[in-house]
Amino acid sequence: MSRLQQSLHLTLFCLLAVSAFAAAPPPHPAVDTLFSAYDRSDSPGCALGVIRDGEFIYRRGYGMANLEYDLPLGPKSVFRIGSTSKQFTAAAIALLAEQGKLSFDDPVRRHFPEFPEWAEGMTVRQLIHHTSGIRDYLQLAFLAGKGDDADYYPDQWVLDLLSRQRGTNFPPGEQHLYSNSGYLLLAHIVRRVSGQSLREYTG
Repeated sequence: MSRLQQSLHLTLFCLLAVSAFAAAPPPHPAVDTLFSAYDRSDSPGCALGVIRDGEFIYRRGYGMANLEYDLPLGPKSVFRIGSTSKQFTAAAIALLAEQGKLSFDDPVRRHFPEFPEWAEGMTVRQLIHHTSGIRDYLQLAFLAGKGDDADYYPDQWVLDLLSRQRGTNFPPGEQHLYSNSGYLLLAHIVRRVSGQSLREYTG
């Protein structure tokens, strides 16, 4: 197995892990044996969380979080999972729709009345399926001189940026184009409809 393949496998393990754990538990030999190949100081590692009946029964880090800075993985390691969170965002929207609190066919402007008229012809469903045509905020931020990393600016700055757009990349529903903006808006729809942040609602 190549180093790239190993890294990809480790990333998958990490994405399944919970980002913040309590103090290290006593060893669990049967589980630790399964992850022993990753428990090294010279390669990326992974984190594990085992939940039963809604409670953690085992959690542990194996190997390294950062080789350059010699940082091991532990029960409190935090992971930036990026776009992997999109599936959870879509699931939260589906739950709210199931509860009758919104419709997949709601116009986006119903939830963002501050947006221009183009948001009236765009639906929640189109945000989910990347067919809304809304411009990607990472590209807009780059053009605004902010770089392409969402850590450099707050959500409200992005919402203001999107609300100033005079149009979309294409008429909603006519094409497919991956959009981070769509999922940022979906996360804010969760907040505006439920009164909870996406993190709180999915917690």
